[in-house]
Amino acid sequence: MEYEDFLSEYEKGDEDFKKMLYKRYVKHSQESSLKPYQAELIKLQEHLEKTQNKMIILIEGRDAAGKGGSIRRITRYMNEKHYRVVALGKPSDVQVGQWYFQRYVEQFPRGGEIVLFDRSWYNRAMVEPIFGFCTPEQYNTFMKTVSQFEGDLVQHGIIFHKIYFSVSKDVQAKRFKERETNQLKMWKLSEIDVQMQEKWDEFTEMKYQMLKQTHTHSSPWSVIRSNDKFQARLNAIKSILNRVNYEDRNMSLDYTVNPNIYYSGAHEVELMENQLRETGKFIV
Repeated sequence: MEYEDFLSEYEKGDEDFKKMLYKRYVKHSQESSLKPYQAELIKLQEHLEKTQNKMIILIEGRDAAGKGGSIRRITRYMNEKHYRVVALGKPSDVQVGQWYFQRYVEQFPRGGEIVLFDRSWYNRAMVEPIFGFCTPEQYNTFMKTVSQFEGDLVQHGIIFHKIYFSVSKDVQAKRFKERETNQLKMWKLSEIDVQMQEKWDEFTEMKYQMLKQTHTHSSPWSVIRSNDKFQARLNAIKSILNRVNYEDRNMSLDYTVNPNIYYSGAHEVELMENQLRETGKFIV
Protein backbone atom coordinates (compact mmCIF):
# COMPACT_ATOMS: atom_id res chain seq x y z
CA MET A 1 0.00 0.00 0.00
CA GLU A 2 1.31 3.43 -0.98
CA TYR A 3 1.35 6.27 1.57
CA GLU A 4 -1.45 8.16 -0.22
CA ASP A 5 -3.62 5.03 -0.19
CA PHE A 6 -3.01 4.65 3.54
CA LEU A 7 -4.10 8.24 4.18
CA SER A 8 -7.25 7.64 2.17
CA GLU A 9 -8.08 4.49 4.16
CA TYR A 10 -7.38 6.34 7.39
CA GLU A 11 -9.78 9.13 6.53
CA LYS A 12 -12.47 6.58 5.70
CA GLY A 13 -11.87 4.60 8.90
CA ASP A 14 -14.23 4.72 11.85
CA GLU A 15 -13.28 5.59 15.44
CA ASP A 16 -12.37 1.99 16.34
CA PHE A 17 -10.03 1.80 13.34
CA LYS A 18 -8.28 5.02 14.35
CA LYS A 19 -7.96 3.87 17.97
CA MET A 20 -6.40 0.62 16.76
CA LEU A 21 -3.84 2.53 14.69
CA TYR A 22 -3.10 4.82 17.61
CA LYS A 23 -2.41 1.80 19.85
CA ARG A 24 -0.03 0.40 17.26
CA TYR A 25 1.70 3.76 16.94
CA VAL A 26 2.17 3.99 20.72
CA LYS A 27 3.54 0.44 20.85
CA HIS A 28 5.95 1.19 18.00
CA SER A 29 7.13 4.35 19.76
CA GLN A 30 7.66 2.48 23.02
CA GLU A 31 9.59 -0.33 21.35
CA SER A 32 11.74 2.26 19.57
CA SER A 33 12.51 4.03 22.84
CA LEU A 34 13.85 0.77 24.29
CA LYS A 35 16.42 0.33 21.53
CA PRO A 36 19.14 2.65 22.91
CA TYR A 37 19.04 0.71 26.18
CA GLN A 38 19.02 -2.61 24.35
CA ALA A 39 22.16 -1.42 22.56
CA GLU A 40 23.72 -0.83 25.98
CA LEU A 41 22.94 -4.44 26.92
CA ILE A 42 25.11 -5.53 23.98
CA LYS A 43 27.96 -3.43 25.39
CA LEU A 44 27.40 -5.05 28.77
CA GLN A 45 27.67 -8.46 27.10
CA GLU A 46 30.90 -7.47 25.39
CA HIS A 47 32.32 -6.32 28.72
CA LEU A 48 31.45 -9.64 30.37
CA GLU A 49 33.02 -11.56 27.50
CA LYS A 50 36.16 -9.44 27.68
CA THR A 51 36.52 -9.82 31.45
CA GLN A 52 35.15 -13.41 31.53
CA ASN A 53 32.75 -12.41 34.29
CA LYS A 54 29.51 -14.30 34.83
CA MET A 55 26.04 -12.85 35.40
CA ILE A 56 22.84 -14.44 36.70
CA ILE A 57 19.49 -12.64 36.45
CA LEU A 58 16.50 -14.13 38.25
CA ILE A 59 13.09 -13.14 36.89
CA GLU A 60 10.29 -13.84 39.36
CA GLY A 61 6.67 -12.78 39.82
CA ARG A 62 3.12 -14.04 39.70
CA ASP A 63 1.69 -15.51 36.51
CA ALA A 64 0.76 -12.81 33.96
CA ALA A 65 3.13 -10.34 35.64
CA GLY A 66 4.97 -9.77 32.35
CA LYS A 67 8.07 -11.88 32.94
CA GLY A 68 8.22 -13.47 29.50
CA GLY A 69 7.69 -10.24 27.57
CA SER A 70 10.37 -8.50 29.62
CA ILE A 71 12.85 -11.32 29.02
CA ARG A 72 12.21 -11.06 25.28
CA ARG A 73 12.93 -7.30 25.35
CA ILE A 74 16.07 -7.81 27.44
CA THR A 75 17.50 -10.43 25.08
CA ARG A 76 16.08 -9.24 21.74
CA TYR A 77 19.34 -7.87 20.32
CA MET A 78 21.83 -9.71 22.52
CA ASN A 79 24.52 -11.96 21.07
CA GLU A 80 22.93 -15.41 21.27
CA LYS A 81 26.31 -17.03 21.87
CA HIS A 82 26.69 -15.29 25.21
CA TYR A 83 23.34 -15.61 26.96
CA ARG A 84 20.83 -18.31 27.81
CA VAL A 85 17.26 -18.22 29.11
CA VAL A 86 16.60 -21.10 31.49
CA ALA A 87 13.03 -22.13 32.31
CA LEU A 88 13.15 -25.47 34.10
CA GLY A 89 10.08 -27.68 34.23
CA LYS A 90 9.02 -30.22 36.80
CA PRO A 91 12.05 -32.01 38.33
CA SER A 92 12.70 -35.61 37.33
CA ASP A 93 12.62 -38.44 39.86
CA VAL A 94 16.42 -38.30 40.00
CA GLN A 95 16.44 -34.52 40.56
CA VAL A 96 13.86 -34.80 43.34
CA GLY A 97 16.38 -36.85 45.31
CA GLN A 98 19.23 -34.38 44.76
CA TRP A 99 20.29 -31.27 46.64
CA TYR A 100 17.50 -28.79 45.83
CA PHE A 101 19.78 -26.26 44.12
CA GLN A 102 21.63 -28.88 42.04
CA ARG A 103 19.60 -28.66 38.83
CA TYR A 104 19.89 -24.87 38.87
CA VAL A 105 23.64 -24.93 39.49
CA GLU A 106 24.00 -27.15 36.42
CA GLN A 107 22.63 -24.24 34.36
CA PHE A 108 24.99 -21.58 35.75
CA PRO A 109 26.88 -19.36 33.28
CA ARG A 110 30.36 -20.00 31.99
CA GLY A 111 32.84 -17.13 31.80
CA GLY A 112 31.52 -14.24 29.71
CA GLU A 113 27.91 -15.45 29.75
CA ILE A 114 24.59 -14.20 31.11
CA VAL A 115 21.96 -16.68 32.27
CA LEU A 116 18.40 -15.47 32.83
CA PHE A 117 16.23 -17.75 34.95
CA ASP A 118 12.57 -17.50 33.96
CA ARG A 119 11.43 -18.56 37.43
CA SER A 120 14.10 -20.07 39.61
CA TRP A 121 14.78 -21.78 42.90
CA TYR A 122 12.27 -19.32 44.38
CA ASN A 123 9.51 -21.66 43.21
CA ARG A 124 10.08 -23.19 46.63
CA ALA A 125 9.32 -19.88 48.32
CA MET A 126 5.92 -19.34 46.69
CA VAL A 127 4.37 -21.80 44.22
CA GLU A 128 5.49 -25.07 45.81
CA PRO A 129 4.25 -24.50 49.37
CA ILE A 130 0.95 -22.98 48.22
CA PHE A 131 0.11 -25.90 45.95
CA GLY A 132 1.57 -28.60 48.20
CA PHE A 133 4.51 -29.40 45.93
CA CYS A 134 6.89 -29.36 48.90
CA THR A 135 6.64 -30.15 52.59
CA PRO A 136 6.73 -27.48 55.32
CA GLU A 137 10.14 -28.83 56.32
CA GLN A 138 11.48 -28.43 52.78
CA TYR A 139 10.14 -24.88 52.65
CA ASN A 140 11.70 -23.96 56.00
CA THR A 141 15.04 -25.47 55.00
CA PHE A 142 15.03 -23.48 51.79
CA MET A 143 14.23 -20.20 53.52
CA LYS A 144 17.01 -20.80 56.07
CA THR A 145 19.68 -21.66 53.48
CA VAL A 146 18.95 -19.67 50.30
CA SER A 147 20.62 -16.44 51.42
CA GLN A 148 23.83 -18.28 52.27
CA PHE A 149 23.70 -20.03 48.89
CA GLU A 150 23.32 -16.70 47.08
CA GLY A 151 25.98 -15.08 49.23
CA ASP A 152 28.40 -17.80 48.14
CA LEU A 153 27.61 -17.04 44.48
CA VAL A 154 28.48 -13.39 44.99
CA GLN A 155 31.62 -14.32 46.95
CA HIS A 156 32.72 -16.39 43.96
CA GLY A 157 32.45 -13.36 41.69
CA ILE A 158 29.10 -13.97 39.99
CA ILE A 159 27.16 -10.77 39.23
CA PHE A 160 23.76 -11.63 40.72
CA HIS A 161 20.55 -9.70 40.09
CA LYS A 162 17.06 -10.60 41.34
CA ILE A 163 13.96 -8.99 39.81
CA TYR A 164 10.40 -9.48 41.06
CA PHE A 165 7.60 -8.28 38.76
CA SER A 166 4.62 -7.16 40.85
CA VAL A 167 1.23 -7.09 39.12
CA SER A 168 -2.06 -6.04 40.71
CA LYS A 169 -4.94 -8.47 41.15
CA ASP A 170 -7.27 -6.71 38.72
CA VAL A 171 -4.63 -6.48 35.98
CA GLN A 172 -3.73 -10.15 36.45
CA ALA A 173 -7.44 -11.04 36.05
CA LYS A 174 -7.64 -8.92 32.89
CA ARG A 175 -4.60 -10.67 31.39
CA PHE A 176 -5.97 -14.11 32.28
CA LYS A 177 -9.24 -13.16 30.55
CA GLU A 178 -7.32 -12.19 27.43
CA ARG A 179 -5.56 -15.56 27.46
CA GLU A 180 -8.94 -17.27 27.46
CA THR A 181 -10.12 -15.48 24.31
CA ASN A 182 -6.95 -14.71 22.34
CA GLN A 183 -5.95 -17.73 20.24
CA LEU A 184 -2.36 -16.49 20.13
CA LYS A 185 -2.15 -16.51 23.94
CA MET A 186 -4.31 -19.50 24.91
CA TRP A 187 -1.22 -21.69 25.28
CA LYS A 188 -0.13 -19.54 28.24
CA LEU A 189 -3.21 -20.44 30.29
CA SER A 190 -2.71 -23.37 32.69
CA GLU A 191 -4.79 -25.06 35.35
CA ILE A 192 -2.69 -23.36 38.02
CA ASP A 193 -3.39 -19.96 36.41
CA VAL A 194 -7.09 -20.47 37.06
CA GLN A 195 -6.36 -20.86 40.78
CA MET A 196 -4.02 -17.86 41.02
CA GLN A 197 -6.83 -15.38 41.60
CA GLU A 198 -8.46 -17.60 44.22
CA LYS A 199 -5.15 -17.89 46.07
CA TRP A 200 -4.17 -14.24 45.69
CA ASP A 201 -3.92 -13.54 49.43
CA GLU A 202 -1.86 -16.69 50.02
CA PHE A 203 0.60 -15.65 47.31
CA THR A 204 0.81 -12.15 48.76
CA GLU A 205 1.69 -13.54 52.20
CA MET A 206 4.37 -15.79 50.67
CA LYS A 207 5.70 -12.87 48.64
CA TYR A 208 6.05 -10.86 51.85
CA GLN A 209 7.90 -13.67 53.63
CA MET A 210 10.17 -14.20 50.63
CA LEU A 211 11.16 -10.55 50.34
CA LYS A 212 11.51 -10.05 54.09
CA GLN A 213 13.74 -13.09 54.58
CA THR A 214 15.78 -13.14 51.37
CA HIS A 215 16.43 -9.47 50.58
CA THR A 216 20.03 -9.15 51.75
CA HIS A 217 22.92 -6.76 51.24
CA SER A 218 24.74 -9.20 48.94
CA SER A 219 21.64 -10.36 47.02
CA PRO A 220 18.93 -7.69 47.16
CA TRP A 221 15.58 -7.83 45.38
CA SER A 222 14.52 -5.29 42.75
CA VAL A 223 10.71 -5.05 42.74
CA ILE A 224 9.12 -3.66 39.59
CA ARG A 225 5.46 -2.66 39.26
CA SER A 226 4.35 -4.34 36.04
CA ASN A 227 0.79 -3.16 35.38
CA ASP A 228 2.35 -0.95 32.69
CA LYS A 229 4.31 -3.43 30.58
CA PHE A 230 6.44 -0.83 28.83
CA GLN A 231 7.53 0.87 32.05
CA ALA A 232 8.26 -2.52 33.61
CA ARG A 233 10.46 -3.54 30.68
CA LEU A 234 12.31 -0.23 30.55
CA ASN A 235 13.04 -0.18 34.27
CA ALA A 236 14.07 -3.84 34.27
CA ILE A 237 16.64 -3.11 31.56
CA LYS A 238 17.87 -0.03 33.42
CA SER A 239 18.26 -2.03 36.62
CA ILE A 240 20.43 -4.58 34.80
CA LEU A 241 22.59 -1.91 33.18
CA ASN A 242 23.09 -0.27 36.57
CA ARG A 243 24.52 -3.50 38.00
CA VAL A 244 27.63 -3.52 35.80
CA ASN A 245 30.29 -0.87 35.24
CA TYR A 246 30.96 -1.56 31.55
CA GLU A 247 32.96 0.41 28.99
CA ASP A 248 31.70 2.96 26.45
CA ARG A 249 28.44 3.65 28.28
CA ASN A 250 26.21 6.10 26.41
CA MET A 251 26.07 8.91 28.96
CA SER A 252 23.36 10.77 27.05
CA LEU A 253 20.82 8.18 28.24
CA ASP A 254 18.92 8.44 31.50
CA TYR A 255 19.66 5.34 33.60
CA THR A 256 17.61 6.49 36.58
CA VAL A 257 14.85 4.04 37.47
CA ASN A 258 11.33 5.39 37.94
CA PRO A 259 10.64 5.59 41.72
CA ASN A 260 6.96 4.90 41.05
CA ILE A 261 7.82 1.67 39.23
CA TYR A 262 11.02 0.40 40.82
CA TYR A 263 11.37 -0.41 44.54
CA SER A 264 14.05 -2.14 46.57
CA GLY A 265 12.92 -5.31 48.28
CA ALA A 266 13.34 -3.60 51.65
CA HIS A 267 11.08 -0.71 50.59
CA GLU A 268 8.46 -3.13 49.29
CA VAL A 269 8.44 -4.94 52.64
CA GLU A 270 8.02 -1.59 54.40
CA LEU A 271 5.09 -0.67 52.13
CA MET A 272 3.44 -4.03 52.72
CA GLU A 273 3.81 -3.72 56.48
CA ASN A 274 2.26 -0.25 56.36
CA GLN A 275 -0.67 -1.65 54.38
CA LEU A 276 -1.13 -4.41 56.94
CA ARG A 277 -1.23 -1.91 59.80
CA GLU A 278 -3.61 0.47 58.01
CA THR A 279 -6.02 -1.97 56.34
CA GLY A 280 -5.51 -5.26 58.16
CA LYS A 281 -4.24 -7.00 55.01
CA PHE A 282 -1.53 -6.91 52.35
CA ILE A 283 -2.53 -5.31 49.05
CA VAL A 284 0.45 -5.42 46.66
